[in-house]
Amino acid sequence: MKHLTILVPDSQTGPNTLSCIIGTYHVFTEANRYYDQLNREPIFIIELAGVSKQSNFVNGLLTVMPQKDITAIQKTDLIIVPAVISNFTAIEAGNSVLSEWILHHHAKGANVASMCTGAYLLASTGLLDNKSCSIHWKSAANFHKLFPKVNLKTEQIITDEQGIYTNGGGYSFLNLLLYLVEKFYDRQTAIYCSKIFQIDIARQTQSDFMIFNGQKSHGDEMVMRAQDYLENNFSEKISMEKLSEKFTVGRRNFDRRFIKATGNTPVEYLQRIKVESAKKELESSRKTVNEVMYAIGYTDVKAFREIFRRFTGLSPLEYKNKYNKTAIK
Repeated sequence: MKHLTILVPDSQTGPNTLSCIIGTYHVFTEANRYYDQLNREPIFIIELAGVSKQSNFVNGLLTVMPQKDITAIQKTDLIIVPAVISNFTAIEAGNSVLSEWILHHHAKGANVASMCTGAYLLASTGLLDNKSCSIHWKSAANFHKLFPKVNLKTEQIITDEQGIYTNGGGYSFLNLLLYLVEKFYDRQTAIYCSKIFQIDIARQTQSDFMIFNGQKSHGDEMVMRAQDYLENNFSEKISMEKLSEKFTVGRRNFDRRFIKATGNTPVEYLQRIKVESAKKELESSRKTVNEVMYAIGYTDVKAFREIFRRFTGLSPLEYKNKYNKTAIK
């Protein structure tokens, strides 16, 4: 049998850390049980491992006692790295030990999967350099600042590259678990688990859950003023040439500084602002899609639909039907 190791961090934990640990144990235990019902040998021996005899969560309200110290594990096949704190800045001593352990076992052939902000720990090993990675959309700006070598794919719910897996935010780790069950067991078992735990197995993106907040912790005063202008005038027709002239900067230099500071071109940034405004209107107002489109400065229905779908994964009408209660009635 293969070995599955669920890591239990001793520090830098958040409320979702425990959810990831319990969820992983529960789903893989059920997958093993299903195999047993089919008279097939279960795939994984499942173990919780850490650096302390017990780890406290939610201000000491809950405690997890790992079954093993990580030093006692000679070989493992799949490592689960649960979510950690969202305001991560640098890895702490206790988690540095976990980081080194992950590197060691990955070199011996272990697959590694991080959940939500667990990507911070995984990225701290260097294993994500020049690889794709997803994380909670709210942590994306901070993550990109800390780990610029990682190819961040915030819109994706799951990434899979050379035996390293990551997933988006919150409880979307359940979708990663189904993905791993299908990979290590089979499709039938993944479908069974999706029905038992009522998880949407077809979900591919977290785009429609994202709330756009422009990156403003970059320190470039000119770019911040340009961001403010775009956010306050997004419904008007804006020429990026004239905007760069407004700040007495050449267009190429303006674009370069804007991309470096925000991760978006000025045009993409404006599009994201418009789409975010449209989302709020579609969620709560009785306006038609066309009325919303005109209100944010678009006149071409096809162009609006394409841009909206690019950032949300849904058409404006699909988004309205999904999130607006008046549309559901």
